[in-house]
Amino acid sequence: MKNNIRSIPVPSSSVIYRYLPAAYFADCYELKSTPSDSSALEFYLRNVAQTPRWVNALMLIRNRIVGLFGLKNLGTLGAVDANKTAADYQVGERVGIFSIYYLSHNEVILTDADKHLTAKVSFYKNNDTIAASTVVHTHNWAGRIYLFFVVPVHRIIVPRMLRQL
Repeated sequence: MKNNIRSIPVPSSSVIYRYLPAAYFADCYELKSTPSDSSALEFYLRNVAQTPRWVNALMLIRNRIVGLFGLKNLGTLGAVDANKTAADYQVGERVGIFSIYYLSHNEVILTDADKHLTAKVSFYKNNDTIAASTVVHTHNWAGRIYLFFVVPVHRIIVPRMLRQL
């Protein structure tokens, strides 16, 4: 299964691609999948519902550390309402640590912003692939320092979580 996931450029046909200019950080991992009628949001919800305990533990540690610097507590990645289906969500609603920014059948863009950065995460369904993209714009030096510590962990977490799909 490991070979099913590969690092690729952010797909130019995705909506999140528009947010690449001036991004401080961007990456994308692609998962080969069987064709499905499931929406991009359904794939995202299925993925975060299976968040490993160690990832949520890292989020709790992150929340404690950044709280010392006045940044917000995001909660945990897997903290989604198990009683809600993808059809119940609308743009602007919170889904775990993110809010829905853009929503179509083939792509969901989730976002979170703080005084130091704005992060956008996309699940983009294209034929027999799911592309998970992250695009981050920093607002100050604190955002760049934050990413210095977060990016290496991010590069471990995203592919491992995609393997669950």
